[in-house]
Amino acid sequence: MLKRFADSWSRYRKYRATVWELGGLNDRELADLGIPRADIPRLAREAVR
Repeated sequence: MLKRFADSWSRYRKYRATVWELGGLNDRELADLGIPRADIPRLAREAVR
């Protein structure tokens, strides 16, 4: 059970770091990457899978 919690916590931290990093980019930088701002949460979820 503790390992499962640790794994969940680790995935959550990676999710938040991804959202933070992408959220820090301006709209032009996101457009250069082909990422709409609305897709940031979905991309972060996919990154931790």
